[in-house]
Amino acid sequence: MSLEMKVPAVGESIIEVILSKWLKQDGEQVEMDEVIAELESDKATFELTAESAGTLKHLAQEGDTLEIGQAVCSIEEGGTAGTKSEKPEAESEETAPEPANSDAAESAETTIKVPAVGESITEVTLTKWLKQDGEAVELDEVIAELESDKATFELPAEAAGILHTVANEGDALEIGAVVATISGGAGKAKSEKPKQENTESAKAEKSGSSYADKSPSPAAAKILAEKGIDPKSVNSTGVDGRITKADALNAQKPATSQAKTEKTASTTSGSTSTAAVATAGARDERREKMTSLRKTISKRLVTVKNETAMLTTFNEVNMAPIMELRKKYKDSFKEKHGVGLGFMSFFTKAVTEALKDFPAVGARIEGEELVYSNFADVSIAVSAPKGLVVPVIRNAESMSMAEIEKEVVRLAIRAREGKLGIDEMTGGTFTITNGGIFGSMLSTPIINAPQSAILGMHNIVERPVAENGQVVIRPMMYLALSYDHRVIDGRESVSFLVKVKQLLEDPARLLLGI
Repeated sequence: MSLEMKVPAVGESIIEVILSKWLKQDGEQVEMDEVIAELESDKATFELTAESAGTLKHLAQEGDTLEIGQAVCSIEEGGTAGTKSEKPEAESEETAPEPANSDAAESAETTIKVPAVGESITEVTLTKWLKQDGEAVELDEVIAELESDKATFELPAEAAGILHTVANEGDALEIGAVVATISGGAGKAKSEKPKQENTESAKAEKSGSSYADKSPSPAAAKILAEKGIDPKSVNSTGVDGRITKADALNAQKPATSQAKTEKTASTTSGSTSTAAVATAGARDERREKMTSLRKTISKRLVTVKNETAMLTTFNEVNMAPIMELRKKYKDSFKEKHGVGLGFMSFFTKAVTEALKDFPAVGARIEGEELVYSNFADVSIAVSAPKGLVVPVIRNAESMSMAEIEKEVVRLAIRAREGKLGIDEMTGGTFTITNGGIFGSMLSTPIINAPQSAILGMHNIVERPVAENGQVVIRPMMYLALSYDHRVIDGRESVSFLVKVKQLLEDPARLLLGI
């Protein structure tokens, strides 16, 4: 009985794949679940496993572009006995120990897949391989870094052995997609390497290059055609030299064509000054693929602008009382608590007190309901190397100044090291952002959805102000409160900001809760 195998569905948006390599030859005996071929899409490489044991018959050739559901091969079932009877013959033709080692290594092969990293995360990006293809790895050793639209994760090895990478850096992978395989030990690598090198060298001598060398995937071909770039001039990183979608996105026209264009333009015009302008100064450009985090930030910010009735109210605060308090007690505070006394603890405490009087500022919309929280989970905007993140200080209303400062430092360090977990960045009820550390005098911060308000701090500048009929110089800071007018009325927003101002200008009220 013959079983026909077809191209499986490998992703929602993938409609075709390329048969990049046969791992089992036509007429060869295969076991059930044995990997027989490699399929490549414009996003990743996939393994095709035998659905039964028997004799393999190829229906497609290496390099063929196949649609999902198209027949790849057939397996003549009932060939298990044949496999057993043919084994001694195969062993007599080749060295007996080699197939035994190969079988043992294959049986010990471990497949590494993208783990589930969060309830709402459906795909991740393979940002960096920490171990290279063919390298020996230990159990639980970190082999790669994965990045979702919210955080960065480490991928550990699930077994010890030789690493074989399947996905490339920059690939977008769905949860459960194969990232790599680990063979059972160095024995396989040693026994198979000479054989593999001989096969590859024989192929190279015969054809001069692989079938896929400088051959673009369907998506890559489309991008190169739009750019007008010859595939032969593109640096390829795919399997057997194939040009991937990422290669096509990063490809640029050769400098020689630009030089020819400039030369033609200068000749046609016949103007010496024009030629001088055309060649003066470098005009290089650099393209980088957007990370998942950056793409998600972009989408969320545009969504907030389009779906909220956002506006901003301003006020100013005299920072002299807080600055004098810090100057007086910062040394003893650090000596007792082991952390510096910064401005963020004062602003966080002021916000939590003001939220008690104006709970609508910490509310959010869910469907057709308004959700009010009797706690204050304050998000602190932190500029991390990969983009802006907003870790959350839980139950800030019940924390002391020292506890807030310690939590701010802890979260900031984890953010800059890219180690924040999803649970540390979700569930905030109000956000504070400090553009003043970069020198911003005034801004209109954008709401961090699904929250309804955000407080913007700015730089402190000494300015002349009127006090008791006299003009005096004071360290002043502008405050900005952006809010969703669907949830918060103008009276509440202005009153909330005035309350924050009063608490900051008289810090004793923070201790007394008035």
